[in-house]
Amino acid sequence: MLYHYLVPLVREFTVLNVFNYITFRAAGAAVTSLLLAFLLGPVILRWLRARAVHQVVRAGTPDSHQAKGATPTMGGVIILACAIPSVILWTRLGSAYSWLALAVTAGMGAIGFLDDSLKLWQKRTGQKNEGLVERYKLVGQVTIGVLLGWYLWKNPLSANLPGASTTLPFYKYVLVLPAAVWLEWLYVAFTTFILVGVSNAVNLTDGLDGLATGLSAIAFATLAIFAYVIGRVDTSRYLGIFYMAGAGELTVFCAAMVGALIGFLWYNAHPAQVFMGDTGSLALGGGLGAVAILLKSEFLLVFVGFVFMAETLSVMIQRSVFKYRKRRFGVEYAREHRVFVRAPIHHHFELKGWHETQVVVRFWIIGILTAVLALTTLKLR
Repeated sequence: MLYHYLVPLVREFTVLNVFNYITFRAAGAAVTSLLLAFLLGPVILRWLRARAVHQVVRAGTPDSHQAKGATPTMGGVIILACAIPSVILWTRLGSAYSWLALAVTAGMGAIGFLDDSLKLWQKRTGQKNEGLVERYKLVGQVTIGVLLGWYLWKNPLSANLPGASTTLPFYKYVLVLPAAVWLEWLYVAFTTFILVGVSNAVNLTDGLDGLATGLSAIAFATLAIFAYVIGRVDTSRYLGIFYMAGAGELTVFCAAMVGALIGFLWYNAHPAQVFMGDTGSLALGGGLGAVAILLKSEFLLVFVGFVFMAETLSVMIQRSVFKYRKRRFGVEYAREHRVFVRAPIHHHFELKGWHETQVVVRFWIIGILTAVLALTTLKLR
């Protein structure tokens, strides 16, 4: 918004030329969302406490987490209330990249908000705290994924790249396309899988104070660099990657998310004053998945979202092995011979004796290391 109001005044005030630079607007978006978090955070926290919007402790979590049932949840509202206005304020409003990323993030956040609201209502009425029925939640996530994939397939955002395509890390100018035109619909299925998978992965990771918040900030910061590089003709040519006109605006989106997440971490750090709930985790996962899809860099999520992926795999392995052993040897044997003490894997390390803050910081370190590995793919091609 500021870009459209102030850039036309450059002839009279040359200092306003800084609004032409994505780096300046990205920094402005990050600072704005951070300041908003400090301003709006206490207000939203008081609102949540006044309405007793308390955390619903997930089944299967360690006993030490039972005390967290009195902590407010739905703190994802803070992240969205800070990041969305910041993006709108600092991005170029004509950017389809920014609007698509915002739409997916807000849509996933709305699903999470409905899920959190139902859990709280069920808790107050003495019903089983299941929230939104899993299949209904999945239908909502899949719908958003299909709509995004279909739109990008039919309306390519970059003139030099087909809508139904993706790229591979470590390879120069390698474009992955469906084997035949009539198979292009597979791209829609692919983007849907990525979006649903990442949103649920972040949701599973959100089990310790500050864990998902810090990892998401690291991931968004990494993708901000990729967005900036891919959106520049000179840098993308030098590094041997596809140039995507306008993709640099996603740098502003990612920077706003980083600022909002750092601000939210002020309240979410151990001992947490508020949890993000599904409102935040699904929105963050949706935002990460959307940025990767828009940048044609879906496979980068293997590095950028390594910890999220590991958390998800730990749950899948735990459930699969348990079901197999239960069917083969009986339920008692299956319970005594679990792969992990508890899944997701962050609870496994907790029960192995790591303090909660140790798990969080060590997982952050892993997230930073894999983010650096992701950045090496820019040069190692």
